[in-house]
Amino acid sequence: MFRRIMRFILVSTMILSLTACGGNSLDSSSKSESGGDVSSDKNDGSKEKSVITITYREDGQGEKAPNYTWIKNAYETWDMKDQVELDLAPISASEGDYFAKVALQLQSPKTAPDLLTEDSFQLSADVEAGYLTDISDYVKDFPDFQDGKFYEKIIDGYTIDGRVYAIPYSADTRGLWYNRELLDKAGYSYPWQPNSWNDILEALAAIKETSPDVFPIWMNAGVATGEGTTMQTYEMLLYGTGEKLQDEDGKYIIESQAILDTLNMLKTIFTEGYGPDLSLVLNGQTSNTLYSEYFTKGKTAISLDGNWAVGRFNEDGMNPWPGYEDKIGFAAMPTQKGQEPGFITMSGGWGWAIPENADNKDVAFQFMKHLMSYDLYLNGICTKGNITVRKDIAEDEKYANQPFYSKASSLLDGAYFRPKEAKYAQVSTAIQTMVESVVTGTSPEDAIATYGSDVIRMVGEENVVRK
Repeated sequence: MFRRIMRFILVSTMILSLTACGGNSLDSSSKSESGGDVSSDKNDGSKEKSVITITYREDGQGEKAPNYTWIKNAYETWDMKDQVELDLAPISASEGDYFAKVALQLQSPKTAPDLLTEDSFQLSADVEAGYLTDISDYVKDFPDFQDGKFYEKIIDGYTIDGRVYAIPYSADTRGLWYNRELLDKAGYSYPWQPNSWNDILEALAAIKETSPDVFPIWMNAGVATGEGTTMQTYEMLLYGTGEKLQDEDGKYIIESQAILDTLNMLKTIFTEGYGPDLSLVLNGQTSNTLYSEYFTKGKTAISLDGNWAVGRFNEDGMNPWPGYEDKIGFAAMPTQKGQEPGFITMSGGWGWAIPENADNKDVAFQFMKHLMSYDLYLNGICTKGNITVRKDIAEDEKYANQPFYSKASSLLDGAYFRPKEAKYAQVSTAIQTMVESVVTGTSPEDAIATYGSDVIRMVGEENVVRK
């Protein structure tokens, strides 16, 4: 079987006994509060548990991974755990490879999980391919989803043609994390807030001069980091010029001064020695490397990354960093020349989805609801370091008092979102190739020409435009 299955059964051999029922009829005495008895009868009269398989991306954290602990805690408190086994099937891969492997799984009932984590940008493509279950009828039986506890704007990101295909669990924004000591050494007082790209470049030059042994800035720049390169790096720059990926008619812009400016900014960062060594950034583990070996040890001054990065530094995070809130800062990413609105961020997020080829959709949805119940979700989202999708959680002191969350959440008001159409996922791969080619030496002009050809092949000449 393609997927690697890590099974955990938190109750060892507990099997329900039946006393009077026969055949496959349900025993009402053993029904759960969530959804009734889902186990089936065995020949010896005992019950055989139903099994649901859950897939998520494993990024090297193992049992410390926020998704693992969230799911484990949910299972331990689930009133159906005596009737259901969980097969955890994490995929250990770079972000780009994760989506490719999930797509392969979703094509067959033999390999499709019952529940998976779905990046919002991938949703349109997976729905068009017929990979995901329309859960509109399921959510009618989910009071928290119906009574306004979730942000409508975020729900909309998982809704296509009025039909719901996933329950969102995280939102995010992006900006500049920085080491206060290194910025101070370079002559910048706290809080630091650049107002243009030139302000950033001036700071990088000052850091390089005052701290020659550190990387002034770290950003995703390769194909291996997948959507992280597209969204955290390229789109954060491109949208800061005032241009988007598509024009007002929905056509992809494949050639423009804004694209050239964006690539020249990247070229400057890497040719001037402001960025990290390419051996460190052109692989799928670059984020782990950054936060475990460089940023937390004062070897990188600035990171262009998502708000979730800070979740690593908490006591139960992957890279605990006592007192980090007094050692780092978070600045909004400025627009290119400081033009209105002054700052820019991209926003996305992840949700729980049920594949069309899932075996146990009903049970999977019950577990999904349990995952998103107040206490479990509060602990889960705080550990993950993401922005909540529930209004009531946003007001909880445990969530609201986390360092930097107020600043990161405030950026949502002016956030931009990626195109909500099926071809975007393919175009994103062309962007990653374009960015990597520039940081490895290809001229921006040649990289744009290749990007244009790639996008035309993906979406058709009639769906592109040059400016």
